[in-house]
Amino acid sequence: MSFNQLIFRNLKKNLKNYYLYVFALIFSVALYFAFVTLQYDPAMDEAEGSIKGAAGIRAGAILLIAIVTVFLVYANNLFIKRRSKEIGLFQLVGMTKAKIFSILTMENMILYFGSMVIGIFLGFSSSKLLMMILMNVIGIEDVAELRFSTEALIQTILVFVAIYLVIMFMNFLFIRRQRILTLFQATSTTENKRNRVSKGQVVIGILGIALIALGYYLSTELFSGNIVSMITLLLTMVTILASVILGTYLFYKGSISFIFNLIRKRNKGYLSINKVLSLSSIMFRMKSNALLLTVITTLSALAIGLLSLAYISYYSAEKTAKDNVVYDYSIPIPENAAIFKEALENEGIEYTETVLDIVHVMADLSDIFAEMEGVDYAFDASETNMVIASDEWMEEIDLSPADTVFANTNEAMMQFMGLEESGEIGLSGESLTVQVNYSGYDEDIRILPLRLTGGGFPIAIVDESVYQQLKADKDPEVQGEYAQHIGIDIDNRSDLDAAEEIYQKTDVGEWAAHSSQLETFQDIKQNMGLMMFVVGFLGLAFLITSGCILYFKQMDEGEEEKSSYTILRKLGFTNEDLVNGIKIKQVFNFGIPLIVGISHGYFAVKSGWFFFGTELWTPMIIVVVLYAILYSIFGILSVMHYKKIIKEAL
Repeated sequence: MSFNQLIFRNLKKNLKNYYLYVFALIFSVALYFAFVTLQYDPAMDEAEGSIKGAAGIRAGAILLIAIVTVFLVYANNLFIKRRSKEIGLFQLVGMTKAKIFSILTMENMILYFGSMVIGIFLGFSSSKLLMMILMNVIGIEDVAELRFSTEALIQTILVFVAIYLVIMFMNFLFIRRQRILTLFQATSTTENKRNRVSKGQVVIGILGIALIALGYYLSTELFSGNIVSMITLLLTMVTILASVILGTYLFYKGSISFIFNLIRKRNKGYLSINKVLSLSSIMFRMKSNALLLTVITTLSALAIGLLSLAYISYYSAEKTAKDNVVYDYSIPIPENAAIFKEALENEGIEYTETVLDIVHVMADLSDIFAEMEGVDYAFDASETNMVIASDEWMEEIDLSPADTVFANTNEAMMQFMGLEESGEIGLSGESLTVQVNYSGYDEDIRILPLRLTGGGFPIAIVDESVYQQLKADKDPEVQGEYAQHIGIDIDNRSDLDAAEEIYQKTDVGEWAAHSSQLETFQDIKQNMGLMMFVVGFLGLAFLITSGCILYFKQMDEGEEEKSSYTILRKLGFTNEDLVNGIKIKQVFNFGIPLIVGISHGYFAVKSGWFFFGTELWTPMIIVVVLYAILYSIFGILSVMHYKKIIKEAL
């Protein structure tokens, strides 16, 4: 048999084991090439000024390289270990290590670069679709065209050739370090199969659960107002990260074995075939894979968390724009408002005008304000410049002269300030000070655009009589740049696009402190849409690669346990009995990392989601459900592979 015949024969023989690896490689190349094609696409120039489109795609491409490199190196290590006996046989028949390395290099070259060519073709074919998706997400009105980028091709080839060289170097080290005896034992020493739980594992298991619980608890306290020092805040963040990651590692190292051992003891050692094939196998194998599962879980939580936050901002874009701007158009200068109104009238666009006086007072908030140590606030709680509003401006509030509530703020600002639920504050004009009782805040009430009130700093709503007293006594030295606010709402919503065009043409939007609700909405949509697009595809890439890794591990375990299935079949258990046990096993194998990752992601998002938008549950549920559905595909593929192994057991 010639050298070339041996290469093609080995390649054909092992191709059935490489199909998912080939799929993941093709997918990775296609995704990377499509990403880089978007980076060099001229259509991204339209977004360059506002969202830095090319820079966002470039950052995503760099992270994608890291994900793909780690996956391909790890997957290659798994496959070369599976072929260790074959390598040992080559040495027994007299082949040198250099010759064996040449055979593996040629096989990998055919497989790798063949997949790479297919991936580039698919990436080029799908680049137009990705561009259409991106334009739709960020709201760019342009026609996506199918363009072939020579720069993207060269960059993709260079990146994946570099990854190939790294893989070959790892293969070279493996072949060089191994002896013939260790090659024949490599596949049988990869997993820890101890069948008893030690006291140390019990301690590790309890500690792992306790550390995760500690991290979750601290995350709920992060922005609750109980942490009043910047140093404490930073230490708390580090503690959360360390305790959750270490706790996750210990959870896989000991908690799984500990919990499953309790279940086994509860059954007094009498386990059904389903539990034998699931609990007994998983409780010890997860221990040996603790580091890998910790990495997969942590990155899953990161992907879920980042995608959820991006989608929260994107999903909340319309409401955020309404909360920030309040009216369709906010113009604090009467002369500029007159120009805009005249232009609207010339085009026959009907509108409703709301004119509000902006009155500033000095407020003493020291009785209700919990100042955070180490934070350089832009205001002094005992002498705070604050805007006041009358309760007659809104129907939902009716206050007595002795009371006040805060409004026109956001959850992030209020969480950061950590105000008490009640207390006394003083509102001072030039010569008059009014003491009122603070009784909380209502974040749903919007009166003025946030940019006119300090980016979310609250407005004090008082009784009309108090408002008129302070207005008459206002101190000129504490008044802001703008004394009046004109809010303009377009009556007929079909005229909004025409009004926006007028707003831009008359240069009203270029003037300081002027705001358009539609423009704000589009800015948020573009920025967060790009982030969601990039994070979503990186999350998809990680999901595919991590799912493949878990699937490869199940392939190894299935081959190792093949003799056990033969014995169970001879004892009278049917294929259905064994498959049912395997299904439960895969639910645990894939379900535990998924559930733990979702849990980590939820608590990470829950601690500070209000900084990103106004809606938590709907965006996060959508992200989690989609992630779980895609993740479960690999569990189904694993069950199908086990069915094949069980069928071959006799």
